[in-house]
Amino acid sequence: MHIKPKKSLGQNFLVDPNIRRKIVAACEFYPCDIILEIGSGRGELTRLIADRVSKVCALEIDPQLCRMLKDASDGLANIEIINRDILKFDLTDYFRKATQRKIKVVGNIPYYISSEIIAHLLRHRAVIDKIYLTVQKEFAARVCAKPGSKDYGAFSCFAQYYAQAKVLFHIKNTSFSPVPKVDSSFLSLAITAQPQVKVNDERLFFKVIRQSFNQRRKTLRNSLRNLAPAEKLAGFFTSRNLGSNIRPEQLWLSDFADLANCL
Repeated sequence: MHIKPKKSLGQNFLVDPNIRRKIVAACEFYPCDIILEIGSGRGELTRLIADRVSKVCALEIDPQLCRMLKDASDGLANIEIINRDILKFDLTDYFRKATQRKIKVVGNIPYYISSEIIAHLLRHRAVIDKIYLTVQKEFAARVCAKPGSKDYGAFSCFAQYYAQAKVLFHIKNTSFSPVPKVDSSFLSLAITAQPQVKVNDERLFFKVIRQSFNQRRKTLRNSLRNLAPAEKLAGFFTSRNLGSNIRPEQLWLSDFADLANCL
């Protein structure tokens, strides 16, 4: 059965068998693992993963592809096909009932909703051990960026608060069909037992970060002028030996945590 990729769903099938094998080899999969695969597509990667683990929950939003997946996985008892939208799928409820173990997540996800998918997965981090995703190369750089980089921003801080982020390797656009305009990266997010920094109020912490980066050309002092009194900000800068004209991209996650905790 030939199925044409649907542009409306952001479908780009990974057609390079060498890259599929490289992805599976790069993932820390063990025979006892339960894997949630996001966007299983035609099942080529699904079958490779199923050979290595206890179970694959193949999540696919396209009903037509689900029928193809069913045919492709015939005879493999450890593949469960789930016709759902990842952004509407309650991982915590589903996997707490299904297993005592934390799951691992893998997927070739649509570029246009990469940040929404990662945010959704991190909200369900209580049942997840590791996340492996194929994403746009520039987006992966944002997720893993460090202070001082032009890619460093609010989403970098959000992802790195909950997980250790790392680009495992890059993938040329010609590995996909249809061929996208940009290259991809295979990204790893290892969920940490505790957030990377200690904060007293997570909502305030993320509010400080968002407001800091909303107008990243401004100094931090000007970006936060409506959130914190000038004297409190000045005291923070002085106590950390930071210049009064410092910009948000120069602060480490720990600096944002200290700033939020002192407000």
